[in-house]
Amino acid sequence: MYGNTRGSFGASGFGPSAPVETGKEYDVEIEDISKQGDGIARIEGFVIFVPETGVGDKTKIVVDKVMQRFAIAHKV
Repeated sequence: MYGNTRGSFGASGFGPSAPVETGKEYDVEIEDISKQGDGIARIEGFVIFVPETGVGDKTKIVVDKVMQRFAIAHKV
């Protein structure tokens, strides 16, 4: 009676869930550098900040934290 029957809104309740999960490993290529100097990778368009990387680096990462619009990861 009070439930939402219009579909899933993801874990945050504000849109589809992120295509990455905390604690999982991914192979990525660093595409850009943030203003703070972290490498930026993307999975399905979702931004992942990876410290201590540079543009063109191909590396394996582990996701540390997933936010609504981006994630933070570290190199393995």
